[in-house]
Amino acid sequence: MVARTHATTIRLHAEDNVVIAAGRIGAGDRLVDAGLVCLDDIGSGHKIATRDIRTGDAVLKYGQVIGCATRDIPRGTHVHLHNLAVTDLRRAAEAVTPRTAAAGCRSFLGFRRPDGRVGTRNYVGVLTSVNCSATVARQIVTAAERSGMLGDHPNVDGIVPITHSSGCAMVSSGDGFEILRRTLWGTAANPNFGAILMVGLGCEVLQVSRFVRHYGLSSQASFRSMTIQEEGGTRKSIERGLSFLRDLLPLANAARREPVSAAELIIGLQCGGSDGWSGITANPALGNAADRLVALGGTVILSETPEIYGAEHLLIARAASKGVAKKLHERIAWWERYTAIHGAQMNNNPGPGNHAGGLTTILEKSLGAVAKGGTTPLVEVVEYAEPVTVRGLVFMDSPGYDPCSATGQVASGANIIAFTTGRGSAFGCRPSPSVKLSSNSAIYERMKDDIDLDCGPIASGEATVAEKGAEILDFILEVASGRRSKSEELGYGTEEFVPWVIGPTM
Repeated sequence: MVARTHATTIRLHAEDNVVIAAGRIGAGDRLVDAGLVCLDDIGSGHKIATRDIRTGDAVLKYGQVIGCATRDIPRGTHVHLHNLAVTDLRRAAEAVTPRTAAAGCRSFLGFRRPDGRVGTRNYVGVLTSVNCSATVARQIVTAAERSGMLGDHPNVDGIVPITHSSGCAMVSSGDGFEILRRTLWGTAANPNFGAILMVGLGCEVLQVSRFVRHYGLSSQASFRSMTIQEEGGTRKSIERGLSFLRDLLPLANAARREPVSAAELIIGLQCGGSDGWSGITANPALGNAADRLVALGGTVILSETPEIYGAEHLLIARAASKGVAKKLHERIAWWERYTAIHGAQMNNNPGPGNHAGGLTTILEKSLGAVAKGGTTPLVEVVEYAEPVTVRGLVFMDSPGYDPCSATGQVASGANIIAFTTGRGSAFGCRPSPSVKLSSNSAIYERMKDDIDLDCGPIASGEATVAEKGAEILDFILEVASGRRSKSEELGYGTEEFVPWVIGPTM
């Protein structure tokens, strides 16, 4: 028997009946810090029972219910898929004391737009109304880059094709249509774009002409639109698109970075490829950074409704009003109906990677995921891609699929995305730069080219959540001022525009 005298486990709450393995533990190891002998081989981030748990008893982590035992679980054994299942049980939300964060004055160098909003990047976008115009949009961008016209416009960060797989064969009204239209408009209006060219086919359901009229775009100098059918085909459309870009690039290039308050930041909070450490290290650290930004007057957007399921009571307890709480209740109820219609359950999430990383149920995953939102009051709940018009912590309804959720956040106004990962997610976003945070040091070392900051030292005691939270905010302000994130250096962001598609394909 090996006696482990150094810290080998982490207890997250005094009432928990599991601890978390801080590294790989072998069967027969005596864990002095936990006061038990481990009876199974345990992977890093996985759970060990600290007392006998009977069939049907609640398993507690973070002081909250993460599921019920499906069979007797002896003390010192592995707690995972083979003996734990989701449950309807919930624990009352504990009172949360907002973390104190000195407000002070922080700033970054951003692009102030005519409507007063601030961008962290200055792109020109080529937006498509329908999948049928995607190739033309991409060829316009390729031709523009090859022509060298960007060389004459050093203040423009690039030309971004925004393509997708929808826009036609859909009902011309209702949720699906409105979500797509709202997403396209919100993306075009994001302050990280200095100008937009919109390209359609001509016969699609989401008509460019109606889109332009609905949002009053015809009088905006920084917006142009065309359809392939009206221009006379592919080659003529590409030439016309290049002509439009020659007009738009000087307008975008006129923008200059200037000092602006950190209160102008709107950060979309994301997590992907989560593991057993995500809710212990990276997510709480990002939540600390979120609290710091809110104290400065900024805004953070928490999303991924299926990934707060089972922990929504913690957010509802922080709702700034009964109306805000009611909105979140309504979105949860919508998802329960939506998944039931398709023969699915909310616990179909977590996925295989989450399971391998130590997460067992959606309740456990959600309790870690909500930590990204920090501790401040929940001031508003908005629907997918709906504009965010208040400051503070906002929840935006979205699927748990990261690119889809981030797409909605950008359409809602996010000018930065902060993305935590435990298993190693490959993601980037344009026009809003994505900052990647690892939950464990092993994945950071393995994927250093992809991940900006390592939150793993929190688990080893080499750093605190507050220290990492301060580091994250400092880094985000640098990126907002023009420093390229790792995902930008790798060229991510042109394939990650994924609007949420609901409703029938006709």
